Amino acid sequence: MWPTINRTSLVLLTLVLMPLPFTGNAQESDTPEREPDIFYVPTPPAVVDAMLKVANVGPNDIVYDLGSGDGRIVIAAARDYGARGIGIDIDPQRIKEARVNAENDKVTDRVTFKQADLFETDFSDATVVTLYLLTDLNIKLRPKLMQDLKPGTRIVSHAFGMGDWEPLQTLDIDGSKVYYWVIPEP
Repeated sequence: MWPTINRTSLVLLTLVLMPLPFTGNAQESDTPEREPDIFYVPTPPAVVDAMLKVANVGPNDIVYDLGSGDGRIVIAAARDYGARGIGIDIDPQRIKEARVNAENDKVTDRVTFKQADLFETDFSDATVVTLYLLTDLNIKLRPKLMQDLKPGTRIVSHAFGMGDWEPLQTLDIDGSKVYYWVIPEP
């Protein structure tokens, strides 16, 4: 005779018995490992250009775009400024789109896109970090930026600041704000 199982017990049993996804070097899935913290909104081309200009991006730079979406910032950094770029996004659909865009712009030799959680990603080799995240996410990310990045690394954010960390420069590009900081010496 089977015991009677209530709905809550059945849900808990299902969760315990459910296989966990392998997150090692397996191929990317069509769904993120966790939901993105924000929804994707593309950065306008004029803002992308202003972000890269204010950071004085050049051929010796490694530009990381955290929450890279369709890849437009790192693609522009490679195509227009000769930099290398790495885009990090948690959404596998955005990564697929970014890779297609990089192929179309013929910069696949200069850019890489990784499906990853930006809070768990090593971007310590960056010389420039670009962001289009909400202020609370920027503030949450700030300790990691300060700890992991070398002094002199440039940070540029579209639309959102970093709380009490005052930017060195603020630009207004067609109604969009661009904020610029540099990781200070310890």
